[in-house]
Amino acid sequence: MHPPGADTVLIRHGDLNTKSNRVKRQMEGLLIENLEALLEDRSIPGEVERRWNRPLIHTDEDAIAEATAAAADAFGVVSVSPCVTTSIEKAQILEALESMARECYDGGTFAVDARRADKTLPYTSEDLAREGGTTIWEAVEDEFEPEVDLDDPDLTFGIEVREDISFLSLETVTGPGGLPLGAQEPVIALISGGIDSPVAAYEMMRRGSPIIPVYVDLGAYGGIDHEARAMETVQTLSQYAPNFDMPVYKVPGGELVDLLVTEMEQGRMLSLRRFFYRTAEVLAGRVDAHGIVTGEAVGQKSSQTMQNLAVTSRATRLPIHRPLLTRDKQEIVAQAREIDTYTQSTINAGCNRVAPDQVETNARLKQLLEYEPDDLLERAEAVASDAELVEP
Repeated sequence: MHPPGADTVLIRHGDLNTKSNRVKRQMEGLLIENLEALLEDRSIPGEVERRWNRPLIHTDEDAIAEATAAAADAFGVVSVSPCVTTSIEKAQILEALESMARECYDGGTFAVDARRADKTLPYTSEDLAREGGTTIWEAVEDEFEPEVDLDDPDLTFGIEVREDISFLSLETVTGPGGLPLGAQEPVIALISGGIDSPVAAYEMMRRGSPIIPVYVDLGAYGGIDHEARAMETVQTLSQYAPNFDMPVYKVPGGELVDLLVTEMEQGRMLSLRRFFYRTAEVLAGRVDAHGIVTGEAVGQKSSQTMQNLAVTSRATRLPIHRPLLTRDKQEIVAQAREIDTYTQSTINAGCNRVAPDQVETNARLKQLLEYEPDDLLERAEAVASDAELVEP
């Protein structure tokens, strides 16, 4: 719910405030660019104003809900609120609160959350909350019996007084938090078409790293529409970063998978992971990426025991980032639904069809090297050189 006449989106960030002023200024600049790109991509009218600690989007009331939703999708944003603005004079703030109460408060419990940035003002946050509550009460008491609940109110009247302007709101929408996209170096994201890898890629984007998606075509083992589903998840992720190119490197891996299925029984899945990692490393060198991100979680699959992760990770010199490492599957599925990649990911990943009947949970590298093709990593480097760049 937004107050009548709302034409401003107040944006709050979090981790940026832990940085030095110089770094914070740079990151706020990135955030502004990303916000502008989201508005333009979604054809939402609005102008982004750069203000220290509190960027703003100025729009019209007809577009305020869309602008609020777009801002809440921006990495680095902790929360946003659609607001009406007024001066920092207490009398005008209370007058605006009275108008909001008459228009929007029609029953249930309420609370006032008041904050001020300037501690030299002739009133405190507590003064404003107390007098604001009285104003709201008196505005509606002839219509119904209002009730205050400071712990879990049905409606919260938000007041945020900055140095030269006050923002009044009725809702706070949670953002993804993290850092603005572009604040960190890019990484290679191995996208399988399953549920986990898009969520892991999103989490790296949330920490400021642009992703360079890589899809390994498993040939006949990829499953029906496997590639199409992977591309759809990348397309969904790209909607959170419209000012960052996100073409997919498609790696031809079908021949290698056939070889592993034919020649290997024990350790086959681990060798496949090693193949993926070396492929990603080669592509990272081509595009100046600084790591690899995967959707692996400890113990979720036989190839993801701690011992097996240690063995497979040695196929690359690059760091392998696993943001889902300690997450439960239910949490990952819930986030996939939230970021809208779940539907595209709900088919069996192709590598499930590659898995042998007897799984390996406690591999040793020396033994694995005896089983796998001698030129496995060289084959990975070769197919990486043949990777095709495709638009999702």
